[in-house]
Amino acid sequence: MRTRTYKETYRGLSGLFPYPDTWFWYGALLAALIALPWLVPTYIFAYVTLVMIAVIGAVGLNIVTGTAGLISLGQVGFLAIGAYTTGILTTTYGWGLFPAILASGLVSMGSSLLVGVPSLRLKGLYLAITTLAFSIIVVHFINDAEGLTGGSSGMAVKRPELFGVISMRSQMAMYFLSLGVAVLVILGTINLLRSRVGRAWAALHDYDIAAMLMGINLVRYKLLAFAVSAFIVGIAGALMALNIRYLNTDSFGMILSIEAIAMIIVGGLGSVRGAVLGAVLITLLPDVSRWALAQLGTMSSTLASGSSTEIKGIIYALVIILFLLLEPEGMNHQWKRIKRFWSEWPYSR
Repeated sequence: MRTRTYKETYRGLSGLFPYPDTWFWYGALLAALIALPWLVPTYIFAYVTLVMIAVIGAVGLNIVTGTAGLISLGQVGFLAIGAYTTGILTTTYGWGLFPAILASGLVSMGSSLLVGVPSLRLKGLYLAITTLAFSIIVVHFINDAEGLTGGSSGMAVKRPELFGVISMRSQMAMYFLSLGVAVLVILGTINLLRSRVGRAWAALHDYDIAAMLMGINLVRYKLLAFAVSAFIVGIAGALMALNIRYLNTDSFGMILSIEAIAMIIVGGLGSVRGAVLGAVLITLLPDVSRWALAQLGTMSSTLASGSSTEIKGIIYALVIILFLLLEPEGMNHQWKRIKRFWSEWPYSR
């Protein structure tokens, strides 16, 4: 029976995963995801591509809100900046794939200073409103800059070739690009949260005054949390632009901010695994709900199709309320309970 209370070596204490067999299970999951395009129809792994892009964005938001404790509703603004940066660089200026994606992350990171610096003295609801205002300003700027972004009419996005020779026009190519970026982001974030920076963010989340008294520079680590989060979300925006291949500000509405917050609340604040689980659930939820309503009859199906945005908002609100009431620690806590049950069986209770 596993106790998770004793490690014999420093290597075991500092390991990425507590047990060697954990690598096997995650390796098996990765192998299944790699084989998926050859096992299922195109529309299924196209949907999984959307899930992986959502996972990247949720992991980025989880850094600033879940780990550092800075409530941000402005991630939609960073997502839009990353998406339009990729669209402009690839379509208008002919940039390559990876330079455009990296530039999108860096531009989003730079723009995080616009909201991070003025928000250093703000907490809670005031910080949330400030970041929400930032996302609204970004959308208005995109609509006004018609010569650069296409304004309210939107703009088409070109998928450049990888290394100048590999075509990215197929959905399978987009799937593997999203999978590769998602794996790198998850591994990078896990390692970052295990570092000194991650521990400083955790202290900032628990009690910022005590963290300051321990010598943690609050200004530096708050700005760093915003910057790293915006960089990852900007990359998610770049992949989103390449995936849908057409950008319009209607895609970056308030409902997307609610969806992002729902992902990390439902999954479990401060946990990378929770962000992944929450992103998977919330991304699948609208289609599952639409299917469930369709089973109830014609009237429910018509209602779901005619008021999709309102229905999504109601569903997200209900899911958040239920999780806050019944499982405030999110799906990650349930995952740990189930895993502990089987690891301690037959002595579990």
